[in-house]
Amino acid sequence: MTDSKKFDPYADLLKPDEVDPEQVPPPIPAATLVLLRDGDDGVEVLMLRKTSAIRFGGMWVFPGGRVDPGDRLPGEDDTMAARRAAAREAREEAGIDVDPAEFLWFSHWTPPPITPKRFSTWFFAARAEGHHAAITVDGGEIDDHLWINPTQAIARHAAGEIDLVPPTWMTLHRLCTRDTVTGLLQELGARPPRVYVTHIGKTPEGDRVALWEGDAGYEAWDASLPGPRHRLTMAKSGYRLEDSDRPES
Repeated sequence: MTDSKKFDPYADLLKPDEVDPEQVPPPIPAATLVLLRDGDDGVEVLMLRKTSAIRFGGMWVFPGGRVDPGDRLPGEDDTMAARRAAAREAREEAGIDVDPAEFLWFSHWTPPPITPKRFSTWFFAARAEGHHAAITVDGGEIDDHLWINPTQAIARHAAGEIDLVPPTWMTLHRLCTRDTVTGLLQELGARPPRVYVTHIGKTPEGDRVALWEGDAGYEAWDASLPGPRHRLTMAKSGYRLEDSDRPES
């Protein structure tokens, strides 16, 4: 078990002034499935742990991966290809069969253009059916799984018991708003997907800050600028979300 308070998901960032935007390769299309079920303590989400031998080893994530050529049919748009990729990854990583037509697209994430490899990722949500109770991890990229209440997952991260990258943490935070899967899916479907194109800054204390559109420091990649906030500070004491437009977030 690693200490999430010491983990820096952006430790291998290149410096913005060292990057030629014209030389930055485009992000790789990818997809993630947030599988939900009703539990004794409210909503539960399926999470998988990456093996230590791969990038971000030890991270707890949702089923997902890159969009393969076989996921795309002729004339099909990127979102449908991503749906099919999310279903395939869920089958490969967790041994479950899900219908991509049932997926609800609720967010999209693009890392900053200063990471060595980037994935442009669609996030989908779906209800787990009864036959999904038995999860079989692949033993290759994934070595463990759990069903967990999102609030409990965030608490375990704050306690240093599990590691989460910012998109996973932000998704879990958003899943805390309803006590039932029906209510949560209705809420997620009531608004357009949220799009996160991440910039990175630092606090005076040296903590990294994920900045998103609407934050005063977003365009300048400067977390010190005063003004509106739309950011996640990855402090050693734990993650801290600030969102001026959504105080309840």
